[in-house]
Amino acid sequence: MSANTSAAPPGKEPAKSKKLIVIGAVVALLVIVAAALGLFLVNKQRHAADEDGGETKAAAVQVPTFLPMENMVVNLADAGGDRFAQIGITLELQDEKTSTAVKQYMPSIRNSVLMLVSQRTADELLRREGKEKLAADILAEVARPLGFKGTAPRASEDRADEGDDEYEERPRRRTSPVRRVLFSSFIIQ
Repeated sequence: MSANTSAAPPGKEPAKSKKLIVIGAVVALLVIVAAALGLFLVNKQRHAADEDGGETKAAAVQVPTFLPMENMVVNLADAGGDRFAQIGITLELQDEKTSTAVKQYMPSIRNSVLMLVSQRTADELLRREGKEKLAADILAEVARPLGFKGTAPRASEDRADEGDDEYEERPRRRTSPVRRVLFSSFIIQ
């Protein structure tokens, strides 16, 4: 009889195990809800910080847009006028919005580029420095209709380097959305 008195009645054991399972499930559910709420709040704070001036990763790693221009054939400024260049140019732009703006000014930009190239000689354009100078000049011509100045320092900035006391610090310039000028072809004959 002693074995029978020490054991609990058969109906009581399953009720205790069901209560433990329900309590465990409720605790697990509360932990999951608390974790989800914590992640939500952390993401909300990060988003608020990004809007206040921080950059998002997408903006920091922005993929450029490339805009190819039609090939151009230009007479060069060599004596005799019998030398010419065929140049293919692709513009590296900040984004698609800039591409749309540049397309609106494309006839003016092509004209400016043709004028720039026609002022060069074959000897200038055969050297790397000549091509780099031409690319910098083209970059300034493409950025000009968009409201950006060229990259050359102004005279007052040169004086500031020499210790001119009248120099006043100016606000930082906006950076041009036209990043680079790339030559896709460059033939001189």
